[in-house]
Amino acid sequence: MDQGSGAGPHRDRGRLGAPSCGARAPGAPWARFSAWLECVCVVTFDLELGQALELVYPSDFRLTDKEKSSICYLSFPDSHSGCLGDTQFCFRIRQCGGQRRPWHTDDRHCDSGAPVSLQREPAHYFGYVYFRQVKDSSVKRGYFQKSLVLVSRLPFVRLFQALLSLVAPEYFDKLAPCLEAVCNEIDQWPAPVPGQTLNLPVMGVVLQVHIPSSADKPESGPPKQCSHKNLPPAPVVLTSVHELDLFRCFRPVLAHVQLLWELMLLGEPLLVLAPSPAVSSEMVLALTSCLQPLKFCCDYRPYFTVHDSEFKEFTTRTQAPPSVVLGVTNPFFIKTLQHWPHVLRIGEPKMPGDLPKQIKLKKLSRLKTLDTKPGLYTAYTTYLHRDKALLRRLLKGLQKKRPSDVQTAVLRQHLLELTQSFIIPLEHYMASLMPLQKSITPWKTPPQIHPFRQDDFLRSLERSGPQLTCLLKGDWLGLYRRFFKSPHFDGWYRQRHKEMAQKLEALHLEAICEANLEIWMQDKSEVEIVDLVLKLRERLVRAQGHQLPVKEATLKRARLYIETVVGSLPKDLQVVLCPP
Repeated sequence: MDQGSGAGPHRDRGRLGAPSCGARAPGAPWARFSAWLECVCVVTFDLELGQALELVYPSDFRLTDKEKSSICYLSFPDSHSGCLGDTQFCFRIRQCGGQRRPWHTDDRHCDSGAPVSLQREPAHYFGYVYFRQVKDSSVKRGYFQKSLVLVSRLPFVRLFQALLSLVAPEYFDKLAPCLEAVCNEIDQWPAPVPGQTLNLPVMGVVLQVHIPSSADKPESGPPKQCSHKNLPPAPVVLTSVHELDLFRCFRPVLAHVQLLWELMLLGEPLLVLAPSPAVSSEMVLALTSCLQPLKFCCDYRPYFTVHDSEFKEFTTRTQAPPSVVLGVTNPFFIKTLQHWPHVLRIGEPKMPGDLPKQIKLKKLSRLKTLDTKPGLYTAYTTYLHRDKALLRRLLKGLQKKRPSDVQTAVLRQHLLELTQSFIIPLEHYMASLMPLQKSITPWKTPPQIHPFRQDDFLRSLERSGPQLTCLLKGDWLGLYRRFFKSPHFDGWYRQRHKEMAQKLEALHLEAICEANLEIWMQDKSEVEIVDLVLKLRERLVRAQGHQLPVKEATLKRARLYIETVVGSLPKDLQVVLCPP
């Protein structure tokens, strides 16, 4: 196995489900591997160089110098963490150079069926890290320090943590041959198609996972296990590929969950200062998952250091703080980001059992550089009243020693209902902007979607507002007005407008296919007929690429229409439109 990775453009390799450069044929080497991972990296500590990239596999995957530097620095806890033994965490970095080629058809198919909050990242990489630091007298520095990193575009933190738990300890003992064998096994896995329950064999263990689909009910429990026939080892069933233990993550801030939910909804800048990369990354991921099923449209970094290439961008004082959730462990950031409006300082995690002392709300003026005590430092006042019943319910669960997964289900259900109560009025109003189906005629351009008027929407809340589904009182109008200025409204609106435009296009295609083509062609010129052929073909390509919600019967009629129309044209035009 070749070591190292040169700088330069990324290798031109296809992915069954990754929106990146290159569209590799499904049968090509590493195509199945690429549906799950970009590459596997090993980062070690070199006495002269510091953190160094020891190995990248597959060896022909190219990382830029900036990406290699980011992976090296983010794969090790900084000196303030003092992590001994084994620890897992994750980071997220910006891809350098951006997307360089259109998506492959299979990429669109995989993402079109996935919830928007779980679709692949088009411009960022996740790094899932397993770090080991143990005493070793054979090493000059006295410690063995190495990280195994899985680089992926998929936000499947639970799955990749489980995979690392199996692979990393074995790799640290047996090194390269073990890693090569694991990568070859992953290259045999089926593609992560939404809605499917898959068995993923690795190192003598079978991981059974359900790939979330947009058709799944948010409140449904874990999927039923597949048949274990033809599976020699009993599979290890992961109840989720992405969901963290939300109750454990939020234990010190349960009293402020609603305030944090509002900060996330409004895209407010938030600095999370934690004692370790593991606590930092889990808290940031838990916060960004609060809005599901709404997609988190702001930037977020589960673990961030002063060496990151975006450090200057995030810490500049020449402009307002960016909409980003930043997870750090270095107290230096308290001084550097004193101008940020919200800082969450978390203490050392407590043992399971009684509810830990709840972090208090504190004024920003009380922030100190190095000895900042745990607290949520903010001047923010919530728009909605606190739901005291939720905290009482969780406390009662602790008294009754209710399992953490049950407590997490209670908390997740509360956040889901809160988000849905907020979003449903927006969805209803957006649906009212769709032109009536009877206004869509075959031979005219489809009507436009009506504009979103914020004042009209706010007036509609009197009869169809969140009060219909949520008991919480407060300034809902003020929350919506602030939300309109956030990246999440822009992201939500763009996504819904795109879906509605695709639906209009699909309905227009159906109207054309149901019309009498021969009557229409009687008084049309060749130019008009050729124009129809070109437009039908364009829509057919988009529909076959899973970009338009069109039935298969409609696609067949469209193909037949094209054949009929082309057949009516002179031979010279037929040759141009359908070259041999």
